[in-house]
Amino acid sequence: MKGKILAISLALMLVSCKVNQTKPNDLNYMQNIEKVAIEASEKNSKPTIQAGDQLIILITAKDMDVVKPFNQNYSSSELIQSNAMAGGNTPNQGLTTLTGPTYVVDAEGNIDFPILGKINTTDKSLLEFKDELRDKMTKYVINPTISVRLANFKVTVLGEVNRQGDYTIANGQATILNALGLAGDLTSYGKRDDVLVIRTENGTVSHGRVNLRDANLINSPYYNLKQGDAIIISSNNTKDVLAKQNPNTGLILTGVSIAVTAVAVVVSLFNKK
Repeated sequence: MKGKILAISLALMLVSCKVNQTKPNDLNYMQNIEKVAIEASEKNSKPTIQAGDQLIILITAKDMDVVKPFNQNYSSSELIQSNAMAGGNTPNQGLTTLTGPTYVVDAEGNIDFPILGKINTTDKSLLEFKDELRDKMTKYVINPTISVRLANFKVTVLGEVNRQGDYTIANGQATILNALGLAGDLTSYGKRDDVLVIRTENGTVSHGRVNLRDANLINSPYYNLKQGDAIIISSNNTKDVLAKQNPNTGLILTGVSIAVTAVAVVVSLFNKK
């Protein structure tokens, strides 16, 4: 009798703990990194400029008076602040100051640049556009220095992360791991093998799923993020079970377990008399 009661008590204790168990290996990222050949294409690793992007372009040279016409009415005392690498709930984290005139890319992919006129940015990365602009500027300025920054490169991280929100990245380049790092990583309830990325590019919406536990993630077109990407982290089975059960279930099972153990002790003492 005593053995049966102890067995029941142990079973109840195991059940009460089971819903909170997560295999340690399930939380590790890129578990097979040593076996993966990195084949990420150059196209995927270089986000291109999109319509609506805000480009901060500053032209400098040894003689600043020469380049003044190319910088609109910009004054070095003007500052443009961007909450780079910070979400809405951490407004002062990683605050970066960006300076220079701002140009908004129109629906056709053009910006209207002083003296040079319309310049098309379609399918060009920031570096490619910067090189093109430098070539155009050398007709007017000797050895110009070109600075091109993206003021509104923003990604959204939602779901089972520690800090949900929008994150602006000043240099216009980020991987999905960078974004999740800014969001404080996934919670223990986040589904690491089925992360959804929603992308809007040139007016077209696409989506893909990535497995953070598989190092082949590096070769995914969704590894390097693009402007406006949204990362959605779903909850795993453990969270689903907890959501469905009575919030007091754990306490109830623990109480029953203690009660059964107490009965076993009483029976044991009674049998000794």
